[in-house]
Amino acid sequence: MWSLSLGVAATRTTNPLLLTLLIVVSAYVVATCRRPTPWSRSYSAFVRLALAVLLIRLVFTITLGSPVPGTHVLVTLPELPLPDWAQGIRLGGRVTAEALVFALYDGLKLATLLICVGAANALANPHRLLKSLPGALYELGVAVVVALTFAPHLIADVQRLRAARRLRGRPDSGVRGLLQVGLPVLEGALERSVALAAAMDARGYGRTAHVPPRVRRTTTALTVGGLLGVCAGTYGLLTAEGGTYGIPVLVAGLAAALAGLRLGGRRTPRTRYRPDRWNSRSLLVAGSGAAVAAAMFLAGAGDPAALHPGVLPLVAPVLPVRPAAAVLVGLLPAFLAPAAKEPSS
Repeated sequence: MWSLSLGVAATRTTNPLLLTLLIVVSAYVVATCRRPTPWSRSYSAFVRLALAVLLIRLVFTITLGSPVPGTHVLVTLPELPLPDWAQGIRLGGRVTAEALVFALYDGLKLATLLICVGAANALANPHRLLKSLPGALYELGVAVVVALTFAPHLIADVQRLRAARRLRGRPDSGVRGLLQVGLPVLEGALERSVALAAAMDARGYGRTAHVPPRVRRTTTALTVGGLLGVCAGTYGLLTAEGGTYGIPVLVAGLAAALAGLRLGGRRTPRTRYRPDRWNSRSLLVAGSGAAVAAAMFLAGAGDPAALHPGVLPLVAPVLPVRPAAAVLVGLLPAFLAPAAKEPSS
């Protein structure tokens, strides 16, 4: 919840200084709190993916142009003529500083969001996360957890196979090395999928208890109506016209959705072995991320120009003090829940 809240905060700004601060905060907390688990090594992969996304965004702006006009021309590329059916698409032409800066801000926002998702992958224990879900979402949660743990397991397989090839004196890079590593990784993923499906079937995944039709209809009505209420209330909060009804509709929708989930839990009865309890430390960790997201929402409502530096005209971004201080609150997990140090031999 902490890392996803940082991701929500990243979607509220294009200020590169604030986005860089969010990346630094997430990196420090991951370096301090991650345990030696297979999924903890996925953070660096998400960082590389974020850099690739940022680079692709800049390359697209240079080659395909940008709708952002500008007067500071950096370079003029040869423009390729296109047929009539491709009107509106440009290849080459002027590359302006305004278009590049706009693409950099936009790409950096997406890159920061990916890095925050990587922090969630590196820090969250998927088994404990699955145990915390309500019964009505258990099957959906299993599917999501399996999807979330796919990337860490894949990365661990690639690292293991590359290390084995290096020990044998064989190349682990280039097209040939990629193919010889990729095929065993694909084979291992398929074998793991078959074993996982057998384990889920043996544990009764997909089987439901008998529930009277009246209860099923009530559950559906509460869940669907509650989710529609949440959507309407959120829309009301995000628009100026819906300021009066946004909060009541959102609260009513949340209450109906929670009631529907609790009622729907009767279809999948299950017990929990050593359920996790929310203590003061976990509340503070989750609350620090939520505080960062809430502060960015408030800063966006009070001074939107500080969170979105202009590119027309081109101005240097300024670090707003209050949002930056709020982002630093996200460092709290590094002091509350640091990883235990391994004993020295």
